[in-house]
Amino acid sequence: MARDGVERIINAMITVLYFARLREALGTGSETIKLPADVSNIDNLRAHLIARGGVWADELQKTAIRAAINQSMASGDSAIADGDEVAFFPPVTGG
Repeated sequence: MARDGVERIINAMITVLYFARLREALGTGSETIKLPADVSNIDNLRAHLIARGGVWADELQKTAIRAAINQSMASGDSAIADGDEVAFFPPVTGG
């Protein structure tokens, strides 16, 4: 990978949004994160956040947690890029 490609990954900044129960449990609705070089997709990001331990691990390890990138539903292997907005939210039911 070219030097500028490596720097772009190392310096990648994303916004992470937390909705509903997650926002309440984590005590924040959003944060800006400088991504470690080894975080390139949703699964990696979840693992990175789970590694914080405590309530982060308790909430984000739940398999039903959904994710979106730039307001489009995303799977675990969906790539994350510099400037992306990533949202995590529990499943919702209508009524």
